[in-house]
Amino acid sequence: MINFADALAADIFIGNDKIVFSDIAKKVLKMESKAIEHLALNVGNNFNQLADKILKLKGLVVITGIGKSGIIGQKIAATLTSTGTRACYLNAADALHGDLGLVSPKDLILAISNSGETDELQLLIPKLKSKHCKIALFTGNVYSSLAGMADWVINVEVAREADMFNIVPTTSSIAALAMGDALAISLMQIKKFTQKDFSTIHPGGELGRRLQLLVKEVMRKGKQIPKVNITDPFSKVVQEINKKKLGATCVVSRLEKLKGIIVDGDIRRAILKNPDIKYWTAERLRNKYPKVIQENMKLNQALQLMEKNAIYHLVVVNIKGELCGFLHLHDLLGRGKIRIL
Repeated sequence: MINFADALAADIFIGNDKIVFSDIAKKVLKMESKAIEHLALNVGNNFNQLADKILKLKGLVVITGIGKSGIIGQKIAATLTSTGTRACYLNAADALHGDLGLVSPKDLILAISNSGETDELQLLIPKLKSKHCKIALFTGNVYSSLAGMADWVINVEVAREADMFNIVPTTSSIAALAMGDALAISLMQIKKFTQKDFSTIHPGGELGRRLQLLVKEVMRKGKQIPKVNITDPFSKVVQEINKKKLGATCVVSRLEKLKGIIVDGDIRRAILKNPDIKYWTAERLRNKYPKVIQENMKLNQALQLMEKNAIYHLVVVNIKGELCGFLHLHDLLGRGKIRIL
């Protein structure tokens, strides 16, 4: 166990009375990071069973708590909801005064109590069990009264709080929040929740707004398009890919008709197969059938096409099928500042 008070007394003063705030901050951050690392030891069969139950749940994950634990519960509920798991927050005190009607037998209750002895939850949990709800508990005391009432107990115990008196909910709050994140992301991954799903749920968010744009609004056009002639030599192909820094180049005819695409991987594979690649032309290096998307389609459709084909580039064509732009994954997600041309 870290003796935080002794550490403070030893290190945070310069002279007799000047407090070095950054030293205190560093100790707090180190303590909380170690607490989160320790949580990994507590993720086991109970966590697996709880996640599996939520995965098959027909109702809501109803998260409840009070005080600081309640605030953490609100954040976990928001994270679950935004990553594809239906959830809501129910204040334990409010539930005891009428809001219990929100809960149905199809719901799963996730209670948060560091002590495991929270009075309001001790009154509430039996009422929820009488409604045939399953109960999960995040707690720092697996031998507590609430732990004895729960179907799944997830241990979020920490060595101590981050303040010198060991009384302010700090490290324990971070531990509960981190375990909630672990649960949300585990479910998100098992459900194969995609960026397209995220944009659907977050239509007002930055990513959501971006993915509702049209391809033509962010695609690279004109001189920004990586492009070589079908008769160009290997050296020119490499120069163009290197110059545009997109990891690929379109291949066109003398009349600017699209004839294919060459990506970094094509060059690497060719080098492994044939040492005489430096004598090749773009015609021999190209993939004749590049993945294309029309300029009037939305970016979320472009993202879906990239995900389906495990690629990072799309050639953009107009309604006539003519080359008019080029799209990289970073254009969709907005590396740096998104370009609307």
